[in-house]
Amino acid sequence: MSSRFVYVTYIRTTPAKLWDALTKPEFTRQWWHGMHHESDWQVGSTWRMMFPEDLVHHGQKVNGRVCDTGEILAIEPPTRLVLKWRNEFRADLKAEGYTRCTFEIVAHGEVAELKVTHEIDLDHSKFIEGASNAWPEVLSNLKSLLETGKPLNIDVAHQQPVEVGERARVA
Repeated sequence: MSSRFVYVTYIRTTPAKLWDALTKPEFTRQWWHGMHHESDWQVGSTWRMMFPEDLVHHGQKVNGRVCDTGEILAIEPPTRLVLKWRNEFRADLKAEGYTRCTFEIVAHGEVAELKVTHEIDLDHSKFIEGASNAWPEVLSNLKSLLETGKPLNIDVAHQQPVEVGERARVA
């Protein structure tokens, strides 16, 4: 009894650059609509995903509020990161408990393979359903940033382009 989402993409970059883009806030903000991680990236340490300043979510400003929290379960730079992950801003998703998100990076010459597996021991998880809609968009932004120097800058959830520097709305 579980729900799982797996996404694999190939990015013309090195594992080290991909690792930095996944873990350093100055990069994460560029491809995840201004969101960023906070952690010291050590096993057992806390991890938080923060909303950007001045973000509007369902008509309310969330102003840098915590979006998701968890713990670093495993970390092997630049090839593997495992996070214990729970949503903090929607009561129905928070009630599902912690999920597990695994990032695996494999070098293939000039290309890095990124596999993201997000799962929970719960059938028909609303969190995993939402993640399965969000991951393709944010990982496409990541791929574009690393390959071209610019993210796609589109908010698929609202079908509108996002100007550079503008904060996107979170669905």
